Amino acid sequence: MNQHKLSKGPLLNDLGNLSEAGYHTHLIKAYDKLDVKASRLRLKEWDYYYIGNDKQAIALTVADNGYMWLVSISFFDFEIPMHITKSKMKFLGKPLGLPNDSAKGDIVFETKEFTFKFLHENGKRHILVDYPDFSDQGCFTCDLYLEQTTPHSMVIATPFKKDKHFYYNQKINLLKASGKVDALNNIYDFKDAIGVLDWGRGVWTYHNIWYWSSLNAKQDNHYIGFNLGYGFGDTSKATENMFFYDDQYYKLKDIIFDIPKTGKTYHYMEPWKIYDEKKSIDLTFTPIIDRNSKSNVILIKSVQHQVFGTFSGTVKINDEKTFEIKDLLGFAERVENKW
Repeated sequence: MNQHKLSKGPLLNDLGNLSEAGYHTHLIKAYDKLDVKASRLRLKEWDYYYIGNDKQAIALTVADNGYMWLVSISFFDFEIPMHITKSKMKFLGKPLGLPNDSAKGDIVFETKEFTFKFLHENGKRHILVDYPDFSDQGCFTCDLYLEQTTPHSMVIATPFKKDKHFYYNQKINLLKASGKVDALNNIYDFKDAIGVLDWGRGVWTYHNIWYWSSLNAKQDNHYIGFNLGYGFGDTSKATENMFFYDDQYYKLKDIIFDIPKTGKTYHYMEPWKIYDEKKSIDLTFTPIIDRNSKSNVILIKSVQHQVFGTFSGTVKINDEKTFEIKDLLGFAERVENKW
């Protein structure tokens, strides 16, 4: 598979279709929601942060899905283990006006119930969230700074077979965190936490099943991470699979998520295998927590299993370099949406 690297220019052409499909390590294509030719109700935009260490973690989402907005907070304690998720959504609300670029433009979303601020300050990302009614066990607040440890990221422009439909996505791995999280009447120092930003903009088709996995960790004093996934759109020009080691990146080809299954039933809490045809990527994923949800509201149906656990195995690059991964905590998910 020859993967096509994107060139500079506008993301969409005059018809609202991708001007070019492929990958890059920066948002080299200029996205502007005013160039979208499909209905605004089909446009989906979100910023999702996952930040954690091998003890605690948080996940934060601000999303505008055209016909509804959504904010969400998850808190994880891997030592217990346990997790709590609090989400709030509103149908046909005012558009949030999320930025067209991940590197500039702030998100400030405040109501009587919560405050979400994703800010850019002095070359860092400043994450401020306050949700007093998070749980009957206590409130949630966080004040975190995130700093990139590598200049590279995973960027992919993916077309769908349907006209005027596309997905533009950036995953910024290995974000070094500092600051505090106050959750459930406990204060956690996140100075050793590492995060990832999932920045997505696009017009999606109604029914999709996707697989995504992310690792962001430190091993033997080296930053090590990856972005692995597939399942949506036409990825014949490029995959979203990329491996990161300190400030270096390596592009990967197609991979497979082998989730234990009996008939049509997946066993998400049993060990998964993630690999490619040649076993250049050969990983075992051992689950700890399954953050699952199932919703069916009018025409919106969603079955999500975002599973957190440890990865072990090897990643071999061009049959030359081999990187060993030893019990590093990350996540892998299978999501089916009709949205």
